Amino acid sequence: MYSIIVVPPPTTEVEDTGTQYRLAPGERLVFGRSVPGGGLRIGHDGVSRRAGEIAAHSTFWTLSNLSAHQTYVVENPEGAGEHIKVAPGRLDAPVPFEFSRIVLPAAGDLLPVEVWAPRHDYLRGEDGADGEPTAPAFSVDRTKRYFAVLAALCEPRLRGAPHAPLPTMDQVVERLRPAWPAASRTSVQWNIDYLAVKLRLKPGPETAEPGTRLNGKKESLVSLALRFDLVREDDLAVLAAPSGQARR
Repeated sequence: MYSIIVVPPPTTEVEDTGTQYRLAPGERLVFGRSVPGGGLRIGHDGVSRRAGEIAAHSTFWTLSNLSAHQTYVVENPEGAGEHIKVAPGRLDAPVPFEFSRIVLPAAGDLLPVEVWAPRHDYLRGEDGADGEPTAPAFSVDRTKRYFAVLAALCEPRLRGAPHAPLPTMDQVVERLRPAWPAASRTSVQWNIDYLAVKLRLKPGPETAEPGTRLNGKKESLVSLALRFDLVREDDLAVLAAPSGQARR
């Protein structure tokens, strides 16, 4: 059973664009401009002769950066901007993503090498321990209007554009209209302010100091929501929900 599937970038001079490299646990794949037989050759003058090495493990993989000066970025295309950086000379950096894109800077080009790892295993159900349940880190109700507002703010980055600008207030209002016909700039702003307090980005009215403001409120909300998976791509269905299903 293979553990890792590596898909070369389009500049590898491989006629068959469907070529893939499959690595079983314990196997390694060297990549670069000039590599020995069996390695992944990337035909680009901006790529080091021995640029790096991928090592397969049972449910994850590691990346070694064999270049002398260039940092590599490993993106999670499903993680709305989530990424790790692998510095020059770093050996066996573990990559936690199931689907990853190694971005190789190459003389003005960015070459993507896609890597697929096995689906991760997760603990199912409760551990059976006695006592009071652990309080949730963030309490959000996906049936409320504030969650629909949060989903609308996160949507551009969840749709595969991790660095997309956040929607304007008017764009959020328009996006919410199918599920919330009465949405307005005032009501959306109220829910954004409510979310900032609910998710503890700013103190409540009783404790706030006079004159204090939260800079980049929308950016802070989206960053928190995406980092901790408060909003996932599946949650965007709330934006098309029948009127009345999402309520404050």
